[in-house]
Amino acid sequence: MTGSRAGTSTAVIPEARRRFDSQAVRLMADIDADPWGSVRASVYETARVISLAPEFAEHGARLEWLLNQQLPDGTWGEGPARYRLLPTLSAVEALLATLVREATATVPTRVRLASAAADGLTALHRPPADGRWPDTAAIEVLVPSLVARINSLLDHSVTGTLPHLGPLSRASHLSVPHGFRPERHEEIAQRCRTGVPGKLHHTFEGIARHLPGNTVPVPHGLLGSSPAATGAWLASQPEGEQGEQARASLSAAARRYGGLFPEAAPIRAFERLWVAAALARPGLPPACRATAGAWAHDIYDPAGVRGAPGLLPDADDTAMAVLVAALTGTSGDPAPLAAFWADTHYRCYIGEDTGSVTANAHALQALTAHLRLRPAVSPVHHPRMDLVRDWLVEQQIDGAWTDKWHASPYYATERCVRALLSHDGPGTRQAIQRAVDRVLASQHDDGTWGIWGGTAEETAYAVQILLADPAAAIRPGWRTALQRAEHALDAGDTRREPPALWHDKTLYAPTAMIQAEILAARQLLTRHGPGRHTQGVAS
Repeated sequence: MTGSRAGTSTAVIPEARRRFDSQAVRLMADIDADPWGSVRASVYETARVISLAPEFAEHGARLEWLLNQQLPDGTWGEGPARYRLLPTLSAVEALLATLVREATATVPTRVRLASAAADGLTALHRPPADGRWPDTAAIEVLVPSLVARINSLLDHSVTGTLPHLGPLSRASHLSVPHGFRPERHEEIAQRCRTGVPGKLHHTFEGIARHLPGNTVPVPHGLLGSSPAATGAWLASQPEGEQGEQARASLSAAARRYGGLFPEAAPIRAFERLWVAAALARPGLPPACRATAGAWAHDIYDPAGVRGAPGLLPDADDTAMAVLVAALTGTSGDPAPLAAFWADTHYRCYIGEDTGSVTANAHALQALTAHLRLRPAVSPVHHPRMDLVRDWLVEQQIDGAWTDKWHASPYYATERCVRALLSHDGPGTRQAIQRAVDRVLASQHDDGTWGIWGGTAEETAYAVQILLADPAAAIRPGWRTALQRAEHALDAGDTRREPPALWHDKTLYAPTAMIQAEILAARQLLTRHGPGRHTQGVAS
């Protein structure tokens, strides 16, 4: 924001509000018309379907796409090198499986497939030297499973099944990277020989080869909402009615995503709840309120809300359904959250290994919003709300929060700050101040925020942190930071695909949700940013 814009008269603000309303209405209309959700194709999932279900239409086009996604260093995927391990393993395995299975393949040529696989193997023999592996879904199972499968396919070059194709025929077996247990996938499969628990359906491909046929789950649509899991199920099952239904679901997902496959499908519930909650922060346009209320009503389930069909009910989506209902003036009973209670906080889902601060922040926000509509039930919920508040404060490290569902601390920190502001108590003020100071100290020179370089998404979260807490306006540098952030958001290229920062099996980018966060931040800056109502605030 320039000096002249800092003094923008309030007469301009109605026009900005009209622009926000128009964009919000258009975004929600697009979402309402799309039952699948806006997310781009996944290298990991698409490669798994190439390997496990090659009979599907457009197989050659998928292979061509996969080859075109390879990076100059031989890897596949997005983000830092450690995030690219799993998609690279998946791509290499798919190329090797294609070479073994399709001896007469001509499109793309076998030489091209082999060359790409060899480059991928070379990269996999040079794993990152330091840092932690990302806490993505079932990475501890999927990595050793794919390493074992790649080594088995490489054995074909020794026996002569895989023809001599330059460097590929001399490729040595992979070792399971440091930090992973080579037998982990087999250990998990052994525990599932009497039945596969629901939490493993989404990543079924990691254990499918080690299960007897009579113990595998029956999908209703995509198994665990995952194309890869569904492909693995189809590869191990005889023909039958369930198989036809699974094939139909996989074909429908391919049609929606241009022959490719996303991390999960559909993301209808997840997308709608997060978008509605984001747009409600600056105020839902009147034209959106009925749609958002209908979404919350349709998605709400007294048994707990699922983020996607085939997934377990979870506290995160359940809380967001309650929150969106409250934000649109209706009351969604928070009773289903009780099933996820774990003494001091909510588990995201039954059987969870690591807790989620954002799921608990959403639960605290939802309960706070619900009590505004139903204050009489406050004594029922406040004891647990106080425990969640205390648990969230304890999870803060160096002024920030991190979470397993997102790579960036700015997402988790924004959620926790907003939750704590709505439920004050011991330590909350200090925790919020530390978060604000951390945000102010971590802005990039170009006015953005981001862990791997500035992004509009992370800048939106940072802006919302600074604007959520009225006390932040007295912090040194607050005004300047927001002015620079507004410049950066104004200058950003809205036509570019947003970087993938969200965690599933690999990184993904839920485009509509990111757009909603940026829209909300820009409108909040227009309404409450420096120069609007803070003329005497120190900078």
